[in-house]
Amino acid sequence: MTTVLITGAGSGFGREVALRLAADGLDVIAGVEIAAQIYSLSQEAQSRGVILRIEKLDVTDERDRLRAAQWGVDVLLNNAGISEGGSVVDIPEQNLRRQYEVNVIGPVLLTQAIAKKMVLKKKGKIVFMSSVAGLTTDPFAGAYSSSKHAIEAIADALRQELQEFGVEVATVNPGPFLTGFNDRMFETWKTWQDDPSERLFDYSQLAFPHEQYDPEPVYQTTFRVITGEVDSYRNVEPKEIVDGQRRQIEAVWERKTTDGLGHRHELVDKAYNIEPGTPV
Repeated sequence: MTTVLITGAGSGFGREVALRLAADGLDVIAGVEIAAQIYSLSQEAQSRGVILRIEKLDVTDERDRLRAAQWGVDVLLNNAGISEGGSVVDIPEQNLRRQYEVNVIGPVLLTQAIAKKMVLKKKGKIVFMSSVAGLTTDPFAGAYSSSKHAIEAIADALRQELQEFGVEVATVNPGPFLTGFNDRMFETWKTWQDDPSERLFDYSQLAFPHEQYDPEPVYQTTFRVITGEVDSYRNVEPKEIVDGQRRQIEAVWERKTTDGLGHRHELVDKAYNIEPGTPV
């Protein structure tokens, strides 16, 4: 039986994907950041009639990572992540460092330990829950987006390095989905230990500047990538935004440093005018 380890399975995409894979008969280990999440997830699994192994796995905790390396993982879904919102010039050092520790350093160290065991078996699959924020970026998402750009680079390097050993690598790249994750990103300023008078922006007036989709396509695509029904390296959802992403990436080549100077960017303006949790 295939053993799948999912990090960050206490909520969001990871939680639902873990439950669906378990319902399909896979041996799923749902890693949750804090012990308090174990009960809630176990109750949900019981209500759905599925067998789900739930383990405390904080990717920033070395002891948790060392334990996870011994679990005989065939497929690793690096799903754990946080989103720190705010202008690049405003985010405090502590919050910036935490963004990278959770989204980049922890997952890479966990991957190192598990990947080497996959190499010994000459098979395995490593899936990164990346984001369209790893391909493009928005105002007030620079810290989060940069962490996902890092994941994109790491995943691609890993793909090239592990192919001779029979280990597959893939990314799932969700766009703006209505799970609460994006809206919470625009609330993180409330925890900052700084002087609010020195901030460039008043974050109480800003919200996530995109309409958001129902998350079902991400659940389905992630499920299919893990089970092998989909073998694409990069998997953007929803499909309807793919062309727009490609245009954004291409437009950088023609951008001028003077474009828009003296005028508010359209997405900054939208952040002032949209309501949190606005659906598509």
